[in-house]
Amino acid sequence: MAKAKYIVEVEPGKPSKDGKPSIGPVYRSIFAKDGFPPPIPGLDSCWDIFRLSVEKYPNNRMLGRREIVDGKPGKFLWMTYREVYNVVVKVGNSIRSCGIEQGGRCGIYGANSPEWVISMEACNAHGLYCIPLYDTLGAGAIEFIICHAEVTLAFVEEKKISELLKTFPGAASYLKTIVSFGKANSQQKEEAEKYGVIMHSWDEFLALGSDKNFELPVKKKSDICTIMYTSGTTGDPKGVMISNNSIVTLIAGVKCLLGSVNESLTANDVYLSYLPLAHIFDRVIEECFINHGASIGFWRGDVKLLTEDIAELKPTIFCAVPRVLERIYSGLQQKISAGGFIKQTMFNFAYSLKLGNMRKGLKHAVASPMSDKVVFSKIKQGLGGNVRIILSGAAPLASHVEEYLKIVTGSYVLQGYGLTETCAGTFVSIPDELNMLGTVGPPVPNVDVCLESVPEMGYDALSSKPRGEVCVKGDTLFSGYYKREDLTKEVFVDGWFHTGDVGEWQADGSLKIIDRKKNIFKLSQGEYVAVENLENVYGLVAAIDSIWVYGNSFESCLVAVINPSKHAVEEWAEQNGVSGDNFETLCENPKVKKYFTGELARIGKEKKLKGFEFIKDVHLDPVPFDLERGLITPTFKIKRPQMLKYYQIAIDNMYKNLK
Repeated sequence: MAKAKYIVEVEPGKPSKDGKPSIGPVYRSIFAKDGFPPPIPGLDSCWDIFRLSVEKYPNNRMLGRREIVDGKPGKFLWMTYREVYNVVVKVGNSIRSCGIEQGGRCGIYGANSPEWVISMEACNAHGLYCIPLYDTLGAGAIEFIICHAEVTLAFVEEKKISELLKTFPGAASYLKTIVSFGKANSQQKEEAEKYGVIMHSWDEFLALGSDKNFELPVKKKSDICTIMYTSGTTGDPKGVMISNNSIVTLIAGVKCLLGSVNESLTANDVYLSYLPLAHIFDRVIEECFINHGASIGFWRGDVKLLTEDIAELKPTIFCAVPRVLERIYSGLQQKISAGGFIKQTMFNFAYSLKLGNMRKGLKHAVASPMSDKVVFSKIKQGLGGNVRIILSGAAPLASHVEEYLKIVTGSYVLQGYGLTETCAGTFVSIPDELNMLGTVGPPVPNVDVCLESVPEMGYDALSSKPRGEVCVKGDTLFSGYYKREDLTKEVFVDGWFHTGDVGEWQADGSLKIIDRKKNIFKLSQGEYVAVENLENVYGLVAAIDSIWVYGNSFESCLVAVINPSKHAVEEWAEQNGVSGDNFETLCENPKVKKYFTGELARIGKEKKLKGFEFIKDVHLDPVPFDLERGLITPTFKIKRPQMLKYYQIAIDNMYKNLK
């Protein structure tokens, strides 16, 4: 690869030897060309992140939630850094009074809230392993994690207590104390006591250690601060051990990166906490905000009310998964198409003008100020009016959605990439680089990255268009899978973590994720299909919200299950005289299915797919792939075995019809 703008080569590539795949050159961020960012002085643990900010910003707003008056939401009520610290001290003393010592395990089960962060900080203070329990996981997975991690105390959202009790008696062999974030009724207390488990309300627990004052243990960088169980697309969750060093190293890298592009975080920044704190993406973002003495406001837990919470909080940084941004995009599209001919014409003109100027190299703030002021200002206000960065992560963001939001929101829209195992941020795109559309940008400044060839999929890390499995090395990496040394050895080879994702270097040094190494299967005629790459291509069809592509070695062609866009289907049906009582009946209409297979064929030809990569039949499901049916992970990744099990009859029928 020719010299790129945003990366520097630190080691040459290695050709294939002794049957091992070839390895591409090792690259790092241009912002780390003289070495990785030095550690931030005094920051040795996650506790230091919070403790130092309490000393520096005691009266800054830290954690806020909306006041509810007569059932109606009001303004955000805030706790300062000092006020949060005082409660954290009480919670820590109460945990220790239960006999839990340094290295003990505390679970946290519930939606994001001030109590969630307070409990986490109390764990950090006393060197305890914080074990997040996804609030969307069922009782089976929760029981597995409690037993596997040997969790002895669990903080639980009040409405999740009944779900936790379903894990008994299995979980009760380890779990001895439950602390409700709210109240705990006598019936639930009695139920827990049957299994030898004590339950406290939040206020009762705070009083438990009120007359005690435990010394804080010395914490090292190498100490584990959290075990995050990946939701996983197959099998039992894996416990990813993350050290203090991983998180403080990442914070130093983020600080270096944002400073290098003149977008540093400050104490005035405001963040809306709604992505699961049980996931590494939100956890490290919040740690970065805490490190700068910034403010974190919590949503009410209802996605339908998210825009209301945004409007009230007025965040400056908005993090999202693609599903959320796609909903925003679809909503804006519908509003514009319903606005009449004149408004549509004005919008399209303003959009084309700004996009054209940005393609010429103008920064978004000066590409078309008149368009921003006259046409796009209401869209910016819809996100509170203060958002300057929108960061998308956890899954690929469709290029047309990314471009659209870059133009209309008046914000930088950045795509990032990382795994729980890499402590989230590993790549992130650069502000005002429109050419990075569809990529995850260059590496962050505290990791080295290389690609390893995947010969069976035709990916060559040493070709003129380098492609291969993404491998990462650096201090942000996890410390191994808890109690699974076998799995740890599988993914770590010579110090390199193998992500399982396939990437392609771009000319500017950004990376495009194009495939998943394990998502490959062979059709009956012997052709290999890289299914994730196909889903990214077919996902470009505007009428498709989500798509799952399926094939196997007993069949010669591919079929797919699609979540169609309700608005797109109803609009097409009206224009083409296709009648249906509702969206559900339209999804069963053969003419609508034919329309979708035609659209898939069109995009397949446009992207020059091979004949066997074309989809021959589709099943349209009006209900989005969801967590309730176990079809996706909490970060919206498709669970392929579960999808096959759920849609088996539809799959069988499609292949039967094709024959």
